[in-house]
Formats: sequence, C-alpha cells, structure tokens
Amino acid sequence: MAVLRWGSGWRRRRFAGAAVVLAGLLLVGGAYAAVAPDNAVADQSSKSQLIEEGRKLFAVGCSSCHGLHAEGGTDGEGRIAGPPLIGVGAAAVDFQVGTGRMPAVQPGAQVEQKPRAYTEAETEALAAYVASLAPGPAIPPPQYYDVSQVTDEQLARGGELFRTNCTACHNFAGRGGALPNGRYAPSLMQSSPKHIYEAMLTGPQQMPVFSDQVLYPEDKRAIIAYIVELQQQTDPGGFGLGRLGPVSEGLWGWVVGISLLIAVAIWITAKGVRARRAQHNEE
Repeated sequence: MAVLRWGSGWRRRRFAGAAVVLAGLLLVGGAYAAVAPDNAVADQSSKSQLIEEGRKLFAVGCSSCHGLHAEGGTDGEGRIAGPPLIGVGAAAVDFQVGTGRMPAVQPGAQVEQKPRAYTEAETEALAAYVASLAPGPAIPPPQYYDVSQVTDEQLARGGELFRTNCTACHNFAGRGGALPNGRYAPSLMQSSPKHIYEAMLTGPQQMPVFSDQVLYPEDKRAIIAYIVELQQQTDPGGFGLGRLGPVSEGLWGWVVGISLLIAVAIWITAKGVRARRAQHNEE
C-alpha cells in the first residue's frame, strides 16, 4: 500500500509540473497573440500603402518607357524605350532616381546624372513598388557604407581593390574616363557612399555587377573609404590638372613648355642676328 501511495503521489507531481508548463506556454502565447498581430498588421498596412504610392508615381512618371507594369516598353518604331525593371530590386531604383539619372531626358548611349526629380520619400515609394514585383538587391543599410571608423589597414585594402577593379574605367584618381561607342565612366568625386555601394551592387549601364559573392560587403566598404579619401585630397603642389595622369601633364609640357623653349630660341637667334648686323655696320 505504501508503494502504491508513493507511486500515485509521484504521478500527481509529474502531471502537476506538466500542467504548470502548459499553463505558462498558454499565457505567453496569449500575450503574444494579443500584441503581435496589431504590430504586424500595422507594418503590413504601412508597407502596402508605400507600395501603392510608388505604383501611382510609377504609372505617371515611368510607365511611358518601362511599361505600365515595369515589363519594359518600346517606342513607336519598335525600339526598346526602357528595359524591364522586374527583379532589379530597390537598390537599382534608389541609385537611378536618387542620382537624377531617372527619369531620363531622352534615350542615348549614356544617361547623365542631373538634379533629382523626386524627393527622398517619393524615391523610397518607387523603390518599394519595384521591389514588390520580384526579389532583387535591397537598399543597403547605413552600416554597409559608413566609413567613419575605417582603419588605415582597411583604407589601404580599399586602394588595392580600387586599383584592381575600378581604375580601368574610372581613372586611378576616380575622375572618370572615356569608353567605346560614346559612353564614359563618370567621375566619382561627387558620388555619395550610399550610391557608390548601390552602383557596385546593381551595375548601372555599362558597369559590371560586383555582387556580395564577387566583392564582400567589407570590401565594398573599403573601396568606398578609399574613394572618400580621394574626394578629400588637396593639391599641395598647385594646379592638379584634373588628376588625369600623364596625358594632361604631357599636354601641358608640350603646349606650355615647348612653346616657351621655342620662344626663347627665337629670341636668342634674333638677338644674335642683330649683334652680327651691328658689328658688320661698324666695319
């Protein structure tokens, strides 16, 4: 009998412990259900509202070239007016619209940067709408391109990566350069860290895509740090000649230096001729 009473008490304690755990789970679950859905619904509603605002802006300002549903468009002669934007991601929209390249004035070999036509809020709405169409690169968070805390080692690493991957088009000093068929790599002297990161991530126009598998985020940040360093450099020696390298320096040498040498040579020759004439007249 004692054994049976002990067994029954042990079973009751075991069931009581399980009941306490179950009650705790129900309590926590109930509290979460009472709070979380409201936040989730609010977030979803805010996101849906942003996407809807972006859709309206897109229909007015972008659909004439890119199609009403971003499927791409053609002009009256069947030529491509604007590429499809499905899958380009929010980062591509933020770069193109944020730098004023879009909406484009007219199609051409190169879409130039100009004052932006949309506000920050409108750009965010357009990016949210395009991002809702299909997965694509998202707008990077600030810590990805914040270079305020980079070390000298990271800066040196960024310089190596820049010279390896970027100087062929953008020049060793980031001042840009000419490309075939009327295209060019723009100067980076006025580019913001955020837009530089987005350009590497999305590959606008003729620029290749440097995805996170090609260049890790920390490598991109190191490159941005080096570009910012170039933007802040001064010219202690005087006129920088656009930092275009030996071409501009050689042209300056030929136009100014050789011209001065020719002028001096002519002056010396003329002076010698006058001296001989004077000597001849005295004789």
